[in-house]
Amino acid sequence: MGLPLAIDQGWSKIYRVTETGYVGLVDETRGSHRAHPVKPVQLCIRVRDVDAWYGYIAEQGVAALKEPRSHQELKIRAFVFDDPEGYQIEMQSALD
Repeated sequence: MGLPLAIDQGWSKIYRVTETGYVGLVDETRGSHRAHPVKPVQLCIRVRDVDAWYGYIAEQGVAALKEPRSHQELKIRAFVFDDPEGYQIEMQSALD
């Protein structure tokens, strides 16, 4: 996704998502949790232009990419895809 690396601790890498938001990725052999084939976690990232992000992500050839959809009840437009480890990422924007 091109997020800038904020802190590199070797087996733990922390990336800046927004001015004050970060996401950390940890080597499962050193962190608190172990990898598991079932990935019941979704990381949701709120962006200004979900369609622009969809274009960028589509160019990366990611797995399980779904077309953006508008959800009137939730007042969002969003799409999902899987990261290299099988976790689902949702990118969403507010509907005006």
